[in-house]
Amino acid sequence: MQSKKSPLPNVQAWCVQAWRVLAMAAVLACAGAAQAQTVYVSSEKDNKVLVFDAAGKLLSKIEVCKRPRHMLFSPDRSKIYVCCGDSNQLGVVDRASGKMVDTVPLADSPEIFDLSPDGKVAYVSSEDDGVLAAVDLTTRKPLFQIKTGGEPEGVLVTRDGKFAYVTSEEANVVHLIDLVSKKIVKDIQVGNRPRRFAASPDGREIWVSNELSASVSVIDTATQAVKGRVLFQIQGMRASDITPVGVVMTRDGKTAWVSLGRANHVAEVDVATRQVRRTVLAGKRAWGLALSQDDKWLYVTNGLSDDMTLVDTQAGKAIRTVAAGRVPHTPLVGP
Repeated sequence: MQSKKSPLPNVQAWCVQAWRVLAMAAVLACAGAAQAQTVYVSSEKDNKVLVFDAAGKLLSKIEVCKRPRHMLFSPDRSKIYVCCGDSNQLGVVDRASGKMVDTVPLADSPEIFDLSPDGKVAYVSSEDDGVLAAVDLTTRKPLFQIKTGGEPEGVLVTRDGKFAYVTSEEANVVHLIDLVSKKIVKDIQVGNRPRRFAASPDGREIWVSNELSASVSVIDTATQAVKGRVLFQIQGMRASDITPVGVVMTRDGKTAWVSLGRANHVAEVDVATRQVRRTVLAGKRAWGLALSQDDKWLYVTNGLSDDMTLVDTQAGKAIRTVAAGRVPHTPLVGP
């Protein structure tokens, strides 16, 4: 008599698959439940900005200029400005139509920029020219340039629009630039190869990542001097493989998240004590960072694995990783 094959393995497989579907549905619901928001990611090699929903589902792709990198919203959030390193342009994307509607000429190899408080001027670091360049976004004309140390990158404009902080990767300093007199008024010595900034919500501290020092320097804006440092260590990993770049702060100013580059992790830091609470595994060369509007989700672009990791900040766990084009650079999150 031929025995019948037990259906149990098929039932088990169905149950496992159903559990996975339900679990993912719960993740998606949690990611978007607090408020509807959109995640934009610049893809350097695709010359596109990818558009995702809050849970990481790809919605569309926007053709932009060549090698899109850093992005910012206009003050009214109707537009996205995207800095294009190979076409030397600032692309202007209309969010409603999902199309690039204009470009603004820039100096050679632009990467990071910030806007004046009224959104009328862009201050852009030009790596090849070694300058901070100011551009009028209404007339699309250059206003002035200020010579910096070699390979300027990070740019942060103060809330009153009077000063800008600019990193020089070669000089290992942060330049404090008076935008009225158009002069460097102080060089603040930090770690090796400083990259990006984050400002505390109260404006009292500026955090700058030091890629080749495995650290973040904390600048006191009252004295314009370094008052502290956060050093990153991961068990079993050489310090030279821990290369912090991206820095973001939560809206209450109590927590900072730092991407650790080749270490493939992000670090959660207690701002008051400057102690690392925990690290979370992301993708290869964790780079760009953005927080959701409620700070519950961290979006991490991974430049060498061509994807984006969604981190549950309360659980301290990576929940999902999604493809994000070739060499994703910057995530930008908005309603």
